[in-house]
This record gives sequence, C-alpha cells and structure tokens, in this order.
Amino acid sequence: MIDLKFLRENPEIVRESQRTRGEDPGLVDALLDADASRRAAVLTGDNLRAEQKAFGKKVGQASPEERPALLEGSKELAAKVKEAEAAQHEAQAALDAAHRAISNVVQEGAPAGGEDDYIVLEHVGEIPKFDFEPKDHLELGESLGLIDMERGAKVSGSRFYFMTGYGAMLQLGLLQLAAQKAIANGFTMMIPPVLVRPEIMAGTGFLGAHSDEIYHLQDDDLYLVGTSEVPMAGYHSGEILELNEGPKRYAGWSSCFRREAGSYGKDTRGIIRVHQFDKVEMFTYCRPEDADAEHQRLLGWERDMLAAIDVPYRVIDVAGGDLGSSAARKFDCEAWVPTQGTYRELTSTSNCTTFQARRLGVRYRDENGKPQTAATLNGTLATTRWIVSILENHQQADGSVRVPEALVPFVGTDVLR
Repeated sequence: MIDLKFLRENPEIVRESQRTRGEDPGLVDALLDADASRRAAVLTGDNLRAEQKAFGKKVGQASPEERPALLEGSKELAAKVKEAEAAQHEAQAALDAAHRAISNVVQEGAPAGGEDDYIVLEHVGEIPKFDFEPKDHLELGESLGLIDMERGAKVSGSRFYFMTGYGAMLQLGLLQLAAQKAIANGFTMMIPPVLVRPEIMAGTGFLGAHSDEIYHLQDDDLYLVGTSEVPMAGYHSGEILELNEGPKRYAGWSSCFRREAGSYGKDTRGIIRVHQFDKVEMFTYCRPEDADAEHQRLLGWERDMLAAIDVPYRVIDVAGGDLGSSAARKFDCEAWVPTQGTYRELTSTSNCTTFQARRLGVRYRDENGKPQTAATLNGTLATTRWIVSILENHQQADGSVRVPEALVPFVGTDVLR
C-alpha cells in the first residue's frame, strides 16, 4: 500500500502515477475521501468514549436519588458509543478497500504507457549470424533429447513438459550457478515453501488485476506461488529488522506455477510460457533511501549471470502500464531469440519501495530507534526459460548445441549432441 501521509501531501503526484499506469486517477480522490471519513469517525468515537468515561465518574459520585436518571443517560450514551464504533469499523473497511485499489507510485523517470512503450537502455553482445537455417529451441530440445512436450501434455495437459537427460542437467546447472553467484554476493540461499496463505499473497500485491493467473487450492485456502518473491516477502512479515548495517538479501530457489490465464495463443510452442518452471529469485529488504542503489545492484547481478551464459540481450526500462501493482520501477533484460527475430524477457528486477512491506508489516529501526517501513526489491537470477536462448544462440550447423563454458562443470559436457 502507498503511504497515506505522502498521498495527503502529494495527491497530484499519485494521480499522475495512476495516469502513467493507465489506471483511474479518480481512485486517488476516493481514497482521500475514505481517509477523511475514517479520521472523522475516529474523532467522533474518541469524543463519545471520553464523554462516556466522564459520565461514568459522574454516576459514581451521584446521590441515590440522582443515580436512576444518570444510569438511563449512561445507557443512551453507551448505545451511541456502540454505533460510533460500528461506523468506525465500516469507515476503516472502506479505507482499506480504497487503499488497496491504488497501485504503487511509479518512480519519476519511468516511461508512461503500456507493454510496448518501454525504453531500451542498452544492447549487449552480438546477434549471431548463422550460415545455416537455425532451428527453434523445441526442435533442438526434442532432437537432442532435452525436452519432451508430448509426454508432458499426456501426463499433465498443455503447457507442461519434461526436462530430460542433459536438458535436466542444463536446468539444474543454471540454477546451481545462480545459487553460487548469489552466495558469493552476500545472499542467504533459501528453498521456500511454494504454498502460501492468502494474506501473504495479497501482501505482495498479486491478488489484484492478475489474480486469475494464480493457482488457488480452495479446500486449503492456499495459493501456489508464481515466484519465490512471495514467500520471501512474507518471511519477515510482522517483524522489525536491523538494517542499519545494510540490506538483508535472500535468494529463493523454487518451482513456480502460473495459470497463464488470458495468454492463449501466445507462445504455445515450447517452454517460453508454461504452467510450471524453476527459478532462483533474489529478494532484498533495505531502508527506503537505499532502494534505488540496491535496484542497480540487482540489475548488475542479473547482467553478470547473462554474461555467464553468453547470449545477446538488451536492458529495458518498463513502462508504467506494464508494471505490476507493487513495482515503482522495473528493468527487464531480454535475450535474443534467433528463430523469432526478437528479444524475450529472461530477467526482471523491481523496486517495490515500501508498498509490500507496509502491507506485510515489515519494519526496521532508524538511527533513533524509531520503527519505519522497510523497502523491498526482487530480481530474477535464473529460470527455466533461459534454456530457450541458450539452445537457439549456441546451436551449430550439425544440430548440436555448445554449452556455455560456465555451465560445462554442471552439465558434464561441452556440447549437446
């Protein structure tokens, strides 16, 4: 949730953020009205309770003759207090609903617009030029015994697959390399639960516009995570952290699950857009004033991993309308996919400022010992989709694929034949 104090002092900034996202700026005024109503209800309730307390003392000091009339007045006052408390609860519920309806405030400098309005910040690496007709990742994966989509569909349905033989080793190698790099950069490695409670899923901002993409186990009222960002965000919920010595950094290795609702007809071939995949995700808790610098560090660690797999990519500044509700700024690294003649997202890093931590009650103590809301950030360090770019960019004329040098020790061979 956004900071209500910031909203009261800077309503036009929040309205402009809503416009940048392509969302309704009128929600800002609805939230301001709900905030004013809740504060008025609290004031009314406080005044009546104070009056009730004073009246109670008066009853206690009254003579036997005065007491019956005063007791009757006390009952009337108690009824008013009860009504005021009910009105206060209603006003608080209305405020909470209006508060959750507004996405994080987009950071100044982020481009406005939707999915196609990103800004390219940099191109890295040379796009390969083949003297043969390149195969796509699925044709390569099937011919080399790395991917089995047919049996994945037989066992689980469309958009499921088996990673087989060296394909499984390639995925495990990617994730193991990411884990090693994370540890070397001061992250605590985690294997988190992949089922979370509703309050944790809601706290990270995933139960808004895209809630239909999440698997929900109704009988248990638990959600399957689409990223280990979710359990890691909940890891310190309701806690006060020590952040004066620097950020707390975690890296979560987990399977991830996405329904991909609304994506039918998109990327149905191969493993680009699937229902289950594995990922190593970076997650950081830090002081708000350190968040921008931490965001650049996360991007730098992502770029280091992409350099290790030796694929050409570009870095984009994602437009406001394509940000998740929690993110104030997001940078994606998109790798070149030769057979599609385009770039596809491999990593994403988001600065969520205090939006998630405010919902989840994650705080830290400042230099004066006063609790303040922390900032949270996340970023992809490796995921199954990377195999698409590795196979297509490193394929050779005889149908084999060169394994990036950094992955050879994990995969056990330098060429997939």
